[in-house]
Amino acid sequence: MRIHVTFIDRVGITQEVLALLGGRNLNLEAVEMVPPNVYIDAPTLGAEVLDELREALLAVRGVQAVKVVDILPGQRRHLQLDALLAAVSDPVLAVDDSGHALLANPALISLHGSDPTGEPLSRLFDDPGLAQTLIARGFRIPMCEVAFKGQALLLDATPVSAGPGELAGGLLTLYPPSRIGERLASLRHDGGDGLDDLLGRSPSIKQLKARLRKVARLDAHLLIRGETGTGKELVARACHTLSDRRDAPFLALNCAALPESLAESELFGYSAGAFTGAQRGGKPGLLELADGGTVFLDEVGEMSPYLQAKLLRFLSDGCFRRVGGDREVQVNVRVLGATHRPLERMVSEGSFREDLFYRLNVLNLDVPPLRERGQDILLLAEHFLHQACAQIQRAPCRLAPATFALLLGNPWSGNVRQLQNVIFRAAAISEGELIDCDGLELAGTALVSEKADPMAVSSLEEAVQGFEKNLLQQLFAHYPSTRQLAARLNTSHTAIGQRLRKYGISR
Repeated sequence: MRIHVTFIDRVGITQEVLALLGGRNLNLEAVEMVPPNVYIDAPTLGAEVLDELREALLAVRGVQAVKVVDILPGQRRHLQLDALLAAVSDPVLAVDDSGHALLANPALISLHGSDPTGEPLSRLFDDPGLAQTLIARGFRIPMCEVAFKGQALLLDATPVSAGPGELAGGLLTLYPPSRIGERLASLRHDGGDGLDDLLGRSPSIKQLKARLRKVARLDAHLLIRGETGTGKELVARACHTLSDRRDAPFLALNCAALPESLAESELFGYSAGAFTGAQRGGKPGLLELADGGTVFLDEVGEMSPYLQAKLLRFLSDGCFRRVGGDREVQVNVRVLGATHRPLERMVSEGSFREDLFYRLNVLNLDVPPLRERGQDILLLAEHFLHQACAQIQRAPCRLAPATFALLLGNPWSGNVRQLQNVIFRAAAISEGELIDCDGLELAGTALVSEKADPMAVSSLEEAVQGFEKNLLQQLFAHYPSTRQLAARLNTSHTAIGQRLRKYGISR
């Protein structure tokens, strides 16, 4: 039975309370002093003895109350700590300042095979010098890779202080590389990443979404092709979100942004001592960090022949070696490649491996250029304008109707990225609520010189017809059939034919 005695704190009262318990030959399993309280766990205390003991305790000067409790505060804290440690899925180990294990959670006990309490760190980790490094640096070291029971894990050390300038030990947490990959993925991007992020209602974008739904659920490598700035990474993220790997990491590497040696270490990682300045214990690459998830290789056509050969080996059996390593690493990763370059022509020229092309091109998606998406241009422009106003914290503004012809007639060689930049610049520079043609800064496009003087227009109908005729004249030169032009403007070819005849526009 457990009892809680409340008293007014005075010298000697605790000894008097304990003397009453000892005089009744009660076995005390635990006594906790938290003045003005004393908690007593006496397993042999029965109900008949309790009544007599309560009267004796209340007779002691200063004792205010005696009541039965279910559990002692220290026991409750111990249970809560056990529950907290059990809820942590990653292995956690608490050690003292001499490097001996004090406490381990169930995940670490399972990984070790037994409770390591009391063992020195030099016997727990495969690197005997790790314990000396941790103690010498006060358990303040950057996250590094360690070997625990032959398994490569990432170690995060946190010092535990017993007071100002006094070190009591450290808390060591072990992570599988994929757990760090999940954190990196969440830090690098925040958003829905689904089909809703692919804005547009044009036939070409609807066709892309329909095909994307099909290939996303097929667990095979995918090649995404499209001009620069069309949103290939957005398509890759949507593919990952719609796949069965959605809860695993999504990590990206731009193959054109890094030199060969750095790209290799970023993708495949490196072993300890691989090169001067290498991190202690080595470093896992994106493939290990994304184990179970997806790796997006942007501009895969820019890969060097050496990296192409190493990537081909990985795509064949899921195995690779780190830079400077001699151990085979096997992971389960889906690779999504993207390029704006004509890989078929590169294969024929010998600058891209034919076998790698077929390994990557199991499934494929073609992202349409912006100039083929018709009214999506205006939809995206409005979206980017709203986004830009919020970003630069200015009052909402809108595009003047006269700008629609400029936007629809521009060839957009930079595609969606170029449109976003143009809209952002206009929102940042324009001071009024309405952004006109000059505010867009599209000088040099074919339609700028065709702008009519608004003061010379006699009626709204004349202005609308002038805009329509001007737009059709400019676009018909690039889309010389009613069906092509109708697809470009997202309307029927019958309506286009009627308007061409109305304005006398021909090839």
